[in-house]
Amino acid sequence: MIEATGLTKHYGATKAVEDLSFTVSPGRVTGFLGPNGAGKSTTMRMILGLDRPTSGTVLIDGKNYLDLHRPLDRVGALLDAKWVHPNRSARAHLQWLARSNGIPDRRVDEVLDLVGLTRVAKRRAGGFSLGMSQRLGIAGTLLGDPDVLLFDEPVNGLDPEGILWIRQFMHRLADEGRTVFVSSHLLSEMAQTAQDLIVIGRGRLIAQTSTRQFIEDAAEDTVKVRSPQLDRLRELLAEHGRVSESATDAALVVHGVEASAIGELAARHGITLHELSPQLGSLEEAFMQLTKESVEYHAHD
Repeated sequence: MIEATGLTKHYGATKAVEDLSFTVSPGRVTGFLGPNGAGKSTTMRMILGLDRPTSGTVLIDGKNYLDLHRPLDRVGALLDAKWVHPNRSARAHLQWLARSNGIPDRRVDEVLDLVGLTRVAKRRAGGFSLGMSQRLGIAGTLLGDPDVLLFDEPVNGLDPEGILWIRQFMHRLADEGRTVFVSSHLLSEMAQTAQDLIVIGRGRLIAQTSTRQFIEDAAEDTVKVRSPQLDRLRELLAEHGRVSESATDAALVVHGVEASAIGELAARHGITLHELSPQLGSLEEAFMQLTKESVEYHAHD
């Protein structure tokens, strides 16, 4: 378990994290979301003792990370996949990490096999693609078989097969009762990976809830409608709710009107419907809605 209480970090006049409190529970994959500059990386660095909080505390299973005797046995973390000496082989890099924490060399071969790098174990890490570097970084997090794992952008550079693998792998780790904390900008992937969410903006907590509840609370459900009499239907629906065009096909997306009401309206006016399907709100929509006041950098047309 990870517990942050009143966590605050200032760099001079800049408030990177401000009075942030949250809990990351074992047995779940918890996503860590926020706009650029929200304080996610700073928070993860404070969890791992790389940055000292200005005030507040963050504990791992009740202890400060710096007080852990053999930290790799308790915590595995991937913050920067390219943090590897380029002239070391994948195996040599992992052996260096393992020996620093009294982990036997046989575990190195086990984790190389787990992440699919056995065939390239003797290659220089500096020649690895980003995806291969991510796998090597993930191998490093697993060396001590820890109960707490932190990942910052773990699917960056992975191909579709690799993304599916890491998603299923995280779920398996959580099912084993481990604490899995993952930060990512890929909201579509987080929607499929994270069971719980911690969302921050400008260094402050915006929400801590289940992914399902976060979407239900913030994203608006809509109804997709297709009809050969689309223009007439658009006129009628405009009197009852907000109507927009579907980006993918010749259809209407209706906001604020239930599917049953749309069907009844079409029937009264003799309009044929080819599709009438409720569309659940997305994590991306919910995220944009709740963090719009916390975005530090805005693009302009």
